[in-house]
Amino acid sequence: MDEQGRKKIGHIPGERPLTIYLDKKELVTLMTMGGAPEALVLGYLRNQRLVSSVGVIESIQVDWETESAAVKTKCNTVDVEQKTSRRVVTTGCGQGTVFGGLLDDIDKIHLSETAQINQLAVYEVVDHIRTKPSIYKQAGSVHACAVFKNCGDHAELLHFVEDVGRHNAVDSIAGLMWLEDQPGDDLIFYTTGRLTSEMVIKGAQMGIPFLLSRSGVTAMGLEMANKLNLTLFGRCSGQHYLIYSGINRFIGNTSDVHTA
Repeated sequence: MDEQGRKKIGHIPGERPLTIYLDKKELVTLMTMGGAPEALVLGYLRNQRLVSSVGVIESIQVDWETESAAVKTKCNTVDVEQKTSRRVVTTGCGQGTVFGGLLDDIDKIHLSETAQINQLAVYEVVDHIRTKPSIYKQAGSVHACAVFKNCGDHAELLHFVEDVGRHNAVDSIAGLMWLEDQPGDDLIFYTTGRLTSEMVIKGAQMGIPFLLSRSGVTAMGLEMANKLNLTLFGRCSGQHYLIYSGINRFIGNTSDVHTA
């Protein structure tokens, strides 16, 4: 209702199914806003480790009439049947899934040992997200993820994606990074959603050593971050935040820091 008591319809984000087929094998149906479908599909395959590299993909064809995305590979060396035979339903807004014993393989992930993050860059990331026009500010009901280039005492926005689930948004960013052959060593990742084990592992798979969230952290997410030497910032709001792990990478006024 507006001030005169009249009915007022606000902005309502769209949501549609997108079924992914890999070499004619049906993998999964994702519910998505559909803003960057090719990047979403590519990032999903990357984070699920269902293709070995972006170079093995010959084509991705998205057809919204059939609500499908058909991926054709040249010579995929990944055993997709074996990978998809084991499935874990995660906390990804009710529809997250990881395949193939991903939790068993985190020891193979190695992040930069020398990467550091400046307190001023943290402030700039949080302020940029706070002031950026977004679907969330119009309607809520979506999550946003972003990656910033870590430029010492400031941060430069590279990619910003909103979707109905944070796992879709992070997968879309992973796809964009893969297309641009962009390493994660000097990047900062931000999400509006909580930092669960799934989000920590996906960030680590992209090689990103810094994860920020306006929300909190789960116990397993923190355990994974400690194991990977990944720095987690939670409850980011204005110039307030909690550092949950990896404080050794932090450059700034430690007297102002709240650790958890």
